[in-house]
Amino acid sequence: MTIEANGHPHFVIEADMAEGISLPFLSGEVVIFSSKSPVRETANEDAAAVIPYDEGAGIFVVADGLGGHPDGDAASRVAVKTMARVLERGASEKHEIRTAILDGMEAANRAVCAFGSGAGTTLSIAEFRRNEIRPYHVGDSMILVVGQRGRMKLQTISHSPTGYAVEAGLLDEAEALVHEDRHVVSNMVGSDEMRIEVGMPVEFAEHDTLLVASDGLADNLTTQEIVEFIRKGPLATAGSNIANLARERMQRPMGEMPSKPDDLTFLLFRRS
Repeated sequence: MTIEANGHPHFVIEADMAEGISLPFLSGEVVIFSSKSPVRETANEDAAAVIPYDEGAGIFVVADGLGGHPDGDAASRVAVKTMARVLERGASEKHEIRTAILDGMEAANRAVCAFGSGAGTTLSIAEFRRNEIRPYHVGDSMILVVGQRGRMKLQTISHSPTGYAVEAGLLDEAEALVHEDRHVVSNMVGSDEMRIEVGMPVEFAEHDTLLVASDGLADNLTTQEIVEFIRKGPLATAGSNIANLARERMQRPMGEMPSKPDDLTFLLFRRS
């Protein structure tokens, strides 16, 4: 695991953290958490980064190496490191942040495809600039923006059969969590057919909270539970609460509540 000081990229790779790390970032605070699955001996296949871009702008990145594919940990690591390298170059050359992010995602896809092993990873990115959040994603790692009163300003749609079915109203969230295809991903970094979904910017007001997370969170907490935990109160406490409950459910299923052991990674950001 690598964590660097404020003003530089913060990387979390192959981590197995007991507690989240809270750091100042831009005009607020970021909480970073990543832990490996409690039932696997293999390395954590998630990777994440918090990357400053220019004055007042930054990027939040989560990649989840796909289970069932070879080199999942390498795919997520290479995707995140490639993003950081391209963004650093883009900032030094004064490129528009949107251009740099898209260039980075395309470069990450080429790098993972070059493995030649069928490796793949999700890649979800949130851009913060001028008091707005803009999402970019490939796969099913979630991005949420939540207001202090619990209103969801942004929620990405998972690139998966169940994600599309929920959006279309064919499944509700509870049904999707137990569906036999809930872990099938239809879009990934590491594919010649990768598709980048770019969302519209949404206002990110003071006290709003951004979450970028691998599916280890969404597979163990409902969206409403996540919203209630992160919408208010100290950010570090919110991070501890969702991490602890997710890991508890992974190890001890609770009735009809969701439960799936998996790597768990998330970034929380809130303006001061």
